[in-house]
Amino acid sequence: MILLRNIAFYFAFYIGSIFVTASALACLPFSRPAFRRRVENWSEWQRWCVRHLLGIELVMEGAPLDEPVLYAVKHESFFEAIDAPALFDSPAVFAKQELLGIPGWGKAAAAYGLIFVQRDQGAKALMAMIRLAKSRSAEGRPLVIFPEGTRVPHGERRALQSGFAGLYKMLGLPVVPVAVDSGPLYHRPLKARGRITYRFGEPIPAGLPREEIERRVLDEINALNS
Repeated sequence: MILLRNIAFYFAFYIGSIFVTASALACLPFSRPAFRRRVENWSEWQRWCVRHLLGIELVMEGAPLDEPVLYAVKHESFFEAIDAPALFDSPAVFAKQELLGIPGWGKAAAAYGLIFVQRDQGAKALMAMIRLAKSRSAEGRPLVIFPEGTRVPHGERRALQSGFAGLYKMLGLPVVPVAVDSGPLYHRPLKARGRITYRFGEPIPAGLPREEIERRVLDEINALNS
């Protein structure tokens, strides 16, 4: 049964992704709102496939806020990265600059409003990224970051990327840590049925020292590790 579920999932999700991505790019020259809806459709399509084909239940403990904040999300699999537009309202997600080079997807991601992180590119690039992030936040869009910088196996606690604390300081926004335990079910060739939980922590105020913000975020995003 698990093999049949996975065959159905991979076929439906990836074939569907081709059509949704093509539809999004076709909308882009004519209507930015329609384009964004198509991107969100892709995220919702993954959710449908996860629920109905893999048999994975999504559980929400807490919910996004209406005020401008920076969401720091645990990263265990591709699930939560693709799910961001379904989880948040038109999020501006911080992503690695290398992803911009993916044919088709990179163009769509940039047009949607992802904030690409140019590591080790100096102060000028950093300030441009901060200005863009503040602009996105001023539009009412939530900012989303995966502060570990890469996928981390479930149960493993890894230090946050060094740039997270600096970003937190310069943005001057509260941080809402979000734990997610997608790894055991989704980050594997044969995805398993079960339950993926999102847990939203309490907002952490702006202006804390680096050691404190890193410790509190790290504790909260790993709250589902047991």
